[in-house]
Amino acid sequence: MTLSLILAFVWALAANVLAMVPSKDSHWTRAYFLIAVGIPLLGFVTWQNGPWIGMIVLVAGMSVLRWPLRYLARWIKARLGRDKAA
Repeated sequence: MTLSLILAFVWALAANVLAMVPSKDSHWTRAYFLIAVGIPLLGFVTWQNGPWIGMIVLVAGMSVLRWPLRYLARWIKARLGRDKAA
């Protein structure tokens, strides 16, 4: 197993542990931290293991960070909806 995959598994384990600990801000600061660490890690995984493994790790990360993705999708949809009306 490559170093990048080991780091991806550690990221996933840390994300799950962080999700179990109560938070006053609904875990948003933790989500920002996980995104900031996860994006370069995803590039590293893709570089070392190829695009298919990178896509698998991307889907795994998206399943962990599903609420920020939902808010991002709503924001993009609202932005595109406003641009079409104008």
